[in-house]
Amino acid sequence: MASPTDIRPPFTSESAIQKVRAAEDAWNSRDPQRVSLAYSIDSEWRNRDTFLRGRDQIVHFLSGKWKSEQEYRLAKQLWAFSENRIAVRFQYEYQTEAGSWFRAYGNENWEFDPDGLMRRREASINDHAIDVSERKFHWPLGARPLDDPGLQELVK
Repeated sequence: MASPTDIRPPFTSESAIQKVRAAEDAWNSRDPQRVSLAYSIDSEWRNRDTFLRGRDQIVHFLSGKWKSEQEYRLAKQLWAFSENRIAVRFQYEYQTEAGSWFRAYGNENWEFDPDGLMRRREASINDHAIDVSERKFHWPLGARPLDDPGLQELVK
């Protein structure tokens, strides 16, 4: 599987889908350093009500995120794309340190530099408490298996 930076604009339908899957795989690694390398040095983020700039802030943010969001599993789906922009919808599930389960629903808008690094990420996310029996994502921690259904198949 390609790394997120192997896929560069201008995007085609195929390369946009590959970019989304590469990003999903990186985030499912829950490795803040690995994830940060897909972003430009001065990347700008809006994540809910948090505003970040640069890889150091991204690593710090993601380290805290995955400390509190345990059993994290994410699925992304391409929504739209243009020459250097991609929009995705996503869902992820996680368990809090207190043992409660949540599913987060969201949309992201991404803008890339010519080297394929994301220079802007805007994420709108809503969390919904779920019972453990309502979980949809059951693959082992890490990348979603290629034969596991994505959002299109899971969400009706």
